[in-house]
Amino acid sequence: MPLAVLPLVLLAAVLHAAWNALLKASENPLSLATRALTWGTLVSLPPIAAAWLLTGRPGLPLAGWLLALASAFLELIYFIALSTAYQRGELSAVYPIARGTAPLLAVLVGLLLLGERLHALAILGVIALLGGIWAVRRPAAAGSALWPAVLTGVMIAAYTSLDRVGVRLGSPWVYGWLLWLFGAIFLIAYTRVRRIPRARLTDELKLSVSVGVLMTAAYFMILFALSVAPLAIVAPLRESAIVLVTAWGIWRLGERRGAWLRLGGALAILIGIALLTIS
Repeated sequence: MPLAVLPLVLLAAVLHAAWNALLKASENPLSLATRALTWGTLVSLPPIAAAWLLTGRPGLPLAGWLLALASAFLELIYFIALSTAYQRGELSAVYPIARGTAPLLAVLVGLLLLGERLHALAILGVIALLGGIWAVRRPAAAGSALWPAVLTGVMIAAYTSLDRVGVRLGSPWVYGWLLWLFGAIFLIAYTRVRRIPRARLTDELKLSVSVGVLMTAAYFMILFALSVAPLAIVAPLRESAIVLVTAWGIWRLGERRGAWLRLGGALAILIGIALLTIS
């Protein structure tokens, strides 16, 4: 794995945890997600356009457009499921379940369907990382938030697998911006049809732009990582943000039950990251 990918993916994980915390705190997470994704698309257009011009105006084949469209549709289901889960359950229950399900599925897709191969140390790192991710899940039952959280994880694995192919068909920046554009269109259409309140771009403008920037920066970092590193490594590594959520739940929210198991899982995650770094 290229060494430069490690800090990029870890930074993306921190940004991802931050915008998820803001989304959970919102009265209507789906409305905020719609506004944030739309603002993220608009704010990222100038730098993406400049990069496109400076790199010789690279194109994207039809397959890339179709993959971006399909991935954006999966993102729509992802945001609907995630918002439902956050309305039904707590952040420290929903986030680990959703993010812990995704990398296991993504690793299987990378190894079994995409033909990726890992060195022995990398395999040990992935095992430690996956084991740690599952260990830090909050033991309290997620209740009615369980199935939306699991569906969120399935969608993460599905669109990440598509993105792993799409970013290698052309410029990852072009692919990513098209994906974001399609996703914003899908979300706007869905919230309008379902008459979801407070989905206008002008609602909570500062918060919407802030979440949009965090969301867009994190996703573009992951797309770049996927363009140079295997899915089976990037997918688990990006979920290291679960450590932050676990620590927040134990020390700030007083979720002491199973604390030692979750701390052990966090240590396994750090070991996994170290093994992936030196492999």
